[in-house]
Amino acid sequence: MVVDGTTGEVLNEVNADELNHPASLTKMMTLYMTFEALQRGKLTFDTRMPVSEFAAAKMPTHLGVPAGDEVTVKECVLGMIVLSANDCAAIAGEYLAGGSETAFARMMTDKAHQLGMTNTTFRNASGLPDDEQVTTARDLVKLAQHLHDDFPQYYRFFSTREFLFRGRVIRGHNRLMYRYAGMDGLKTGFTSASGFNLASSAERDGHRLYGVVMGSTSGGIRDHLMQTLLDNGFAHRPTDPVLVAEAGGQSAKSARRVFAGAGTMLAALSPIGKAEAATPAPATTRVLRGHNARSGGIVTAVSTERWAVQVGAFSSHAQAEEAAMHAIRLAGLHGEEASVLGPTRHERHKIFRARLNGFSSEHQAREACGALHKKGHLCVVVPPGKGSVKLAKD
Repeated sequence: MVVDGTTGEVLNEVNADELNHPASLTKMMTLYMTFEALQRGKLTFDTRMPVSEFAAAKMPTHLGVPAGDEVTVKECVLGMIVLSANDCAAIAGEYLAGGSETAFARMMTDKAHQLGMTNTTFRNASGLPDDEQVTTARDLVKLAQHLHDDFPQYYRFFSTREFLFRGRVIRGHNRLMYRYAGMDGLKTGFTSASGFNLASSAERDGHRLYGVVMGSTSGGIRDHLMQTLLDNGFAHRPTDPVLVAEAGGQSAKSARRVFAGAGTMLAALSPIGKAEAATPAPATTRVLRGHNARSGGIVTAVSTERWAVQVGAFSSHAQAEEAAMHAIRLAGLHGEEASVLGPTRHERHKIFRARLNGFSSEHQAREACGALHKKGHLCVVVPPGKGSVKLAKD
């Protein structure tokens, strides 16, 4: 999603309300809460915060301060922005919530909803993997705007390239910011569940744009897409949706076929997480009609006692429906059934799960998931009823 912060105009959006994991973009909210405490006088940049054993153990990126030591608020702010230090996020969260990162996550979620981020739920301060920690591109654009507008005196920290910490030079890795004219923030993020995420802001000729890209297949592809989106946004040109699709793992050939005669992109096929995939089908499952090549008829029933493949978890039924039917076509599974499960609730938002159903064995389900995986789409194999989830690695 790309928004002109000066006029409020949405310049580009593709699946802006699709749920995904924020990864380290979570730290934008931790920083918002820290800036708010600074602005209200509850903290100063020289305030020293204790390092708990819980915070010191946060990996992989961290400042590496041992438990029992202390760090200043300024050190933690720079650590989160420049290094994406997970220990700094936990330290700040525990300090602001009286020693509990879990309590701080609830505070983060409440603040997000106050800011209009209605599809966002936080479970920790850093963005480390948690199946229930979800957000959307639209919500993150709102957060980026609030960070700039609510804290102009602190926003400048987002353009920091390096800082000195206890004799070490800590350098950043937001490479696009260092080469894109006018860009002065905000944050990168990656986990295997989220893909490569980026929130950016840039200003040219009196217009400030905010952009968010989520779920890219590599950091380089993500950065290239963001650069293109911002370039086109400043020039008031549309961005080819096929380019967006490719950045999310769609092949150019399949993306062009999907977009033929269509104005918007189909929902990206990316699972929300293991916990969601393991949920058994409820009695209210809605069945989608699809052609059955074996019988020549129309599929109208869904078996919940067989293996399934989940191809996505989305914030709307329509997105899930399109994703399920598209996955059947993409994998050449003319005889399988598609269904939309849900809605289930995470805090105040709903999740609809798109699945392919009716596989008689784990082998068949893994073959189908493997076929999708080879075409650039993530998927999750779901056993009958309750049970563990097996990620496709074919």
